[in-house]
Order: sequence, then structure tokens, then C-alpha cells
Amino acid sequence: MLALFRVERALNFTIAYQISKSVPYFQKGYSCGGSKMVGGNNIWRPKWRTASVQACSAEDVEVKSQVQVHDASSSGGLKSQDGNGGAELGTGLAEPSNSKMASSTNKHSISLLVGSPLFKFVKGKWGSMQAKIEEETGARLIFPSSRNEESLIIEGTSPDSVGRASERIQLLIDEVVKSPAVDYSHFISLPLATHPQFVDNLINFQKSILGINDANPNKVLDSTEMGIDKSIFIKPHTFHLTVLMLKLWNKERVNAAVEIFKGIEAEVIDALDGLPVSVKLKGLDCMKGSFANARVLYAPVEVVSGEGRLLQACKIITDAFVKGGLVLERDAKHTLKLHATVMNVRQRKRTDNTRRLDSFDARGIMERYGSEEWGEFVIPELHLSQRFVYEENGYYHCCASFPLPKNMQVD
Repeated sequence: MLALFRVERALNFTIAYQISKSVPYFQKGYSCGGSKMVGGNNIWRPKWRTASVQACSAEDVEVKSQVQVHDASSSGGLKSQDGNGGAELGTGLAEPSNSKMASSTNKHSISLLVGSPLFKFVKGKWGSMQAKIEEETGARLIFPSSRNEESLIIEGTSPDSVGRASERIQLLIDEVVKSPAVDYSHFISLPLATHPQFVDNLINFQKSILGINDANPNKVLDSTEMGIDKSIFIKPHTFHLTVLMLKLWNKERVNAAVEIFKGIEAEVIDALDGLPVSVKLKGLDCMKGSFANARVLYAPVEVVSGEGRLLQACKIITDAFVKGGLVLERDAKHTLKLHATVMNVRQRKRTDNTRRLDSFDARGIMERYGSEEWGEFVIPELHLSQRFVYEENGYYHCCASFPLPKNMQVD
């Protein structure tokens, strides 16, 4: 009878915990742990056991959640794990301690993988969002004390309160990650900074525009009138081409990205026909707007030979990450335009005493550098790069990489 009682409790919790079809990250089909969701059908098919229930849910392109559900009244309980493309990502999650669950036979709790960068949105300003969720659902949110932990605990007196709080957090995260409030954390890059010629040309370009010379190294010309300062120049040692932008807000998503990246190496090399990719940068152009009110200034990229090969390789990369559920929907629809950014107003450092400038006057720059020859270069590697973190050589932190062909094949 005790075993049947536990199964009944687990079944009741599953019914109460069903996530509505409006949540996009529970709508795509993957399988794990013997359970399966069929893509497009929104069918939840848990694998039932005597003392526990295991189910697999999957995300769409926005949010990945990791849920472990515990019922204090049974030794087994209900566990729900996300999978992506058959790869089980639910490892190393902190579970609620036995002391917390043992305080009452009616206590229920789950460990929800959120990601430390998103905790602030769940808490809200002065804890307002956390208080609102707790008041609406009757559950309690317990955040980890360590910055290295990425899961929070949802505790309540009923499965329904815990399930409603979890769904409320999922919806909140879904909206947040689609917005500019959460910045891109990683990207697929083709490094150009490994070539000294490009680095030297960028350094000389920056010095020339800012009016810096050996006699007066701190001199900056017309920074107020033109809206130009040192902060909007791309750091020469980070010079690159971007293939795909990614938002990876927890370790599980980063690990998934690394696995996808490693898995496409052979296919990418095949798309390139085993031949090197040589690019040539010449001139300057404005991404949007006019040169008088520029936001992004870049060097157009010309593939010296085999542009179709490179674009096909980039498509393979994008398709793989879209299939893996790691690309925002709007980014998946973008048409790739390879370009090498040299100035970007988004990088401008703000201070309380600095007037907000959302553009700069690039007309003088175009007159002088509009036909500049930046150099020709064989791209040596493909990287999964992390933004805002740098290696000793100044380039972005490399989460994974593989070499591209360097030499022409000889028949």
C-alpha cells in the first residue's frame, strides 16, 4: 500500500506540475532517460517506476531549465530532467538538504537550474520580483550563497505551489533572455588578430584618428565635436569575424555548446573542401545610418577564393546550434554578413560627467581610410569564444577550437 501511495502522490504531482503549452522551451522534441517528447506535439511522456517518476522535457531556442523534484513523503519522488539532442545535461545540481525536507511531511521542494547571471532578474530590484512570485504562488525561493552555484530551491507546502512558482520563473526567464537586458556571452569567431599585420594596421589606425604620437602620447583630437574616444575602437588583439552570437547563461548551456562545436568539425572541413580560407579586408563602411552619425564602422570582407565554401561552412555551424536549441529565434533568421568591426559606439565608456553619445562623426575617417588596404590573411582556426574574458595574448577566451586547412592541396 505504501508503494501505491507513493506512485499516486507522484502522479498527482505530475498532473499539477504540467507546464502550459505557452512556455516555448517545453515544446521541442528531445529524448533522455528513457522518456521522450515528440517535437511539435507537446506530448509529455514520462517513464513510470514504482517509487519514482522520471520525465524528460526540452527547450526551444531560448531557455534551458533543469528541474529536480523532491517529495518529502517518499524516498523516491519525482525527477524531471532536460535533455538536448539526446545528451543528458542534468549533472551536478545541488539538491535540497534532508533537514529542510524533513521539517514537515507536507514540504515539497525542487532544485531549478537558472544560471547565476539570471538570479538578479528573479530577485528583482530590492527583491521585489522574488516577493511577488512568493506571494502569488505561496512558495519560497531559496538562492544559493555561492556564486559558483547556478540552481535555486523552490520550497512549498504543496506540489501545486512549487509547480506554479517554477512556471512563473520559467516565463520570466524566457522574456528576459530575449531582451537586451541579458547580453550575448559567447560567439563563434574566425580570429584575425593572430596575424601581426592586421594588429599593427589597427594600432596605427587608432593612433592616427586620435592624434596620438610619440611626442604627445595622450593627445586626443576633436573627441567632443566628433564623438570619438579611445573606448569605441576595437581592441586590436581581439580583431575577428563573427559567425554566430550566443547567449549561454549557465554552465550546462556552455557544455552543450562545446559538444555541438566539437561535433561539427569534420562537416565544416568537408564544406571547405579541405582548402584554406583566405580573406582580404579593404576600405571602410558604416553598418547603419550615415557616416555623419555612425554607430558601427567596419572593414568589408572579401573572400579571395571560395566564398561559397565559407558561407556553406558558416551555415553548417548555425544550423547545428539552432538544432541544439542554443540560438535565439531572431538570430536564427539573420542573414550572415561577414565583417570586421573597427569601431563600435556600444563600447563607449560612460561616466557621470560624460555626455551620452550614441553615434560619432566618421566623415573625416572615411576621407582618409575609405580605401585602406588592411591586408590579406588565411584564417587558421575556428573558435567558440567567450566575451569579456581574455587569454594572455589578448584574444577572447577560447572555450573550444579546431584548426582550418592551412595549405593548398596538391594533386
